[in-house]
This record gives sequence, structure tokens and C-alpha cells, in this order.
Amino acid sequence: MKNVTIVFWITLAITVMLSIFGAIMPDSFERISAAVMGYISNHFGWFYLLIVTLFVLFCLYLVFSPYGKIRLGKSGEKPEFSYSSWFAMLFSAGMGIGLVFYGVASPVSHYIKTPPTADPGTREALEDSLRVTFFHYGIHAWAIYAIIALVLAYFMFRHEKPGLVSSSLETLLGDAMKGPWGKAIDVIAVFATIVGVATTLGFGATQINGGIAYLFDIPISFWIQLVIILIVTVLFMISTYTGLSKGIRYLSNANMGLGAILFVATLILGPTLYILNTFTDTIGTYIQQLPSESFRLSPNDEDERQWVMDWTVFFWAWWIAWSPFVGIFIARVSKGRSIREFVSGVLIVPSVVGFLWFSAFGITGIDAQNHGADIAGLPDEQALFGMFDQLPLGMILSILGILLISTFFITSADSATFVLGMQTTNGSMSPPTTVKFTWGLAQSTIAAVLLYTGGLQALQNALISAALPFSFIMLLMVVSFFKALKKDKDKNWS
Repeated sequence: MKNVTIVFWITLAITVMLSIFGAIMPDSFERISAAVMGYISNHFGWFYLLIVTLFVLFCLYLVFSPYGKIRLGKSGEKPEFSYSSWFAMLFSAGMGIGLVFYGVASPVSHYIKTPPTADPGTREALEDSLRVTFFHYGIHAWAIYAIIALVLAYFMFRHEKPGLVSSSLETLLGDAMKGPWGKAIDVIAVFATIVGVATTLGFGATQINGGIAYLFDIPISFWIQLVIILIVTVLFMISTYTGLSKGIRYLSNANMGLGAILFVATLILGPTLYILNTFTDTIGTYIQQLPSESFRLSPNDEDERQWVMDWTVFFWAWWIAWSPFVGIFIARVSKGRSIREFVSGVLIVPSVVGFLWFSAFGITGIDAQNHGADIAGLPDEQALFGMFDQLPLGMILSILGILLISTFFITSADSATFVLGMQTTNGSMSPPTTVKFTWGLAQSTIAAVLLYTGGLQALQNALISAALPFSFIMLLMVVSFFKALKKDKDKNWS
């Protein structure tokens, strides 16, 4: 294929070999990957907490520093996309399908099954359930994405570097990034993207299947999930062919529209006043406890420490592993915005939307649980539909929910093919359609194989394990970025 680099072939070979290993020996793959992930979580949990909090503090510093005036592009260059399309695209790529999948399941689980400190089912557990959900999906998660996206956008649009992770390190490490070390860094970024999106495709297929099964008494099976993947693959290939400014932008705007309809309907049909009161109260406790929660490891309480490992450290590793894909995509759609505008938008807007979403869906799910519905007893992929079943117009809302999952599903896969194409054609802003199609088919095939063999959990373990080496790359990116900022301090920043 034209324009592809060695990174394309190396990453494709690694992905194929890992998928074959997972298909032939799924039990061994899961056991090995779980052991590696467990070791990393237990021995590097402190590191994840420190580095992610450092990213948050660095983002806040940029907002209030004079560097915030610098534009991600040439002086006077205007943004390529409107605010509404920009927010829709970064949100859809960054967390959309996760909010739908876990919007009900996470708060209900933290209330009934996995509260951080309180006894399950108590008032304290209810209060903690929403707060820790805010914490795991809030500014810490978006700071991780913002760091990658900001550094890449700065070098791409202000210094005209290729849109590659390795290129952002040239200021710090020089020509070494044009050789094997640079290629190795790009392979890690591409691999994390492939595995992250393949697991997301698997989760999306299982939730669509779960919703159909809950509504129409159709069994949950691999063959139905395979049909779902095939249909979605055709749809995102069509979207991929139309390009960034049409396919992904239109789908992202559709996602936000459908999401708004479901949110407003849940807010009105659910316990409205209770949702609004709990949202307001939780915002206060979230802000109040944010400093202590950011560093909480509880070394003297084994149960509480294990909860932090299983949840907070897991989420930080998950977001870091996802950050090459989401960060590169956000960078691509953020040309022309100032650093202050970019960081403020990426940190605040998606976080607040997420808080509102979890408040409406989580509290409605908890309220249904407290009134006799067994939401906690449902699989995660069916919790949303179990909650809708307790509301008026539940069938209509569930069908809209399946449609929203599908459009998020398509958008994530479409965005990923663009990012993978970009990363394996030396940072091309318009990667060839054949390259994007190749990665699209590869992602769908991997997801289908792993669903068939039950290896999805093992691939997720591998993804989270890959977060550790990439976190060191992120630190180097921050240093390289800050060094370049200081060199630009006497130039025209607007």
C-alpha cells in the first residue's frame, strides 16, 4: 500500500500474533495478562496516582499562565470546527460509549456491591457511589487526554511536525526520534489504539446484544454479536469513506442529539428533584475531597487499598492506554484554538456533561433499585435497559439507547481508523482510504475473534499493562512540550 511506514507492518504483525495466541490459548493468554496487570497495579499504583495528578496540575497551570495565549496553529489562524462540532467529536471519541455502558452500572455497583469505604446499600455508600464515579470519569481522565492532544496539536500545527507521538519528542531527544527508538514509540501508540478500540467494539457488541436480549427475549450469543459487528463495520466503513469533515462530524452531532434526548427524558421521567439535589451535593463533595482522593492509597487498610487498586488505578491505567487514540484525534480537530481555550474546553465541558449524565442515569438506577428492581443483579450491559424498564416509555427509551450505542460504536471505530491511518502513514492529515479500511477490518476481526474465544478480558489486561511504558512517554512529551514553549515565549503568541 502507498505511503505506509514500517510502523504499519510491525504493529499489524504484533496484533495478528497476539490475536492468534488469544484465539488458540485463551486461558493461558488471560492468566498471563492478568498476572502482569496485577503486578503492575500493586507495585506501580503510587506512580499512576502521582503522574495523573501531575497532569491535572500542569493543565491548570497552562490555563492561568501567559502560555495560555499561544494558538495551536499560525498566528491569527481560526478553528476548523465550530464549538458544538468540536465538543461533540472530542466527547464521542473520548468517552461516549463508556458513559452509555456504565452510566447506570457504575453508580449502582458502587452503591450495592463495591462501595469504597461504607457498608453496601447504606446512605454513605449512596453518597460515595456518585462521587467516586465523578472522580473516575472527571477532570483526571480528561487531563490525560488533554496532555497528549495538546502536545501533538502544538507540534503539528505550530511547528509543522508530523502527527506522530515520536515527533513530539524531537525537541527533547533530537534525531534519535527519527530512527528505531522513534519507530518503537509509535508502535506502542498504534498498538494501544488497536487494542483499545477492539475491546470497545467488543463491549459495544455485547451491550447492543444485551439490550436486544432484554427487550425481545433474544439470546445473548456470539453469532448475534458477530452480525452486529458486521453491520457496524459496513456502516463505519461508509463513514470512513466520506472523511473527517462529514462522516465523523455528522455522527458526533447525532450522538449528542440522541444523548440529549435520553438525558432529558430520564431527568423528567426519573426522580427529577432527587437527581438535581444529588448532583449539586456531589459536585460539592467531589471538589472538596478531590485533593485527598487524588493521592489516596490507604497503605494501612488492605481492603480499602485493594479497592483503590481495583478501581482508581485501573481507571488511570485505562485512560492512559486509551490516550494515544483519543489524544491524536482531539489534536487533529483542535487546530486554531488557543492553549487556554483548548485546555479549558477539554477539561471542563466533557467532565460536566459526564457528571450530569451519571447523576441522571445513576440516581434513577439507584432509585429503581431501592424500589424493588434488581438493577444490581443484571449484567453491566443490561443495567441501562433494566433502569429504562422502570420508567414510562421504557421500550421507546431502550430502543433509542440501542441506537445511541450503535452511533457511538460507529464513531469510535471511524475515529480510530482515521487515527491509525494517520499514525502509520508518517502523520498524514489525509491518510489513504485503503489504509483506513485495512485497520477497520483488522479491528473488527480482532473483536470478533476475541468475543468467540472469550479473550476480550485478556486483551483488556494487555491494554492496561501497556499503559505503564506509555506513561513514561507521556512524561517525556510534557518535558519536550514545555521546553518548546519556553523557546516560543518571545514570539507572537496570538
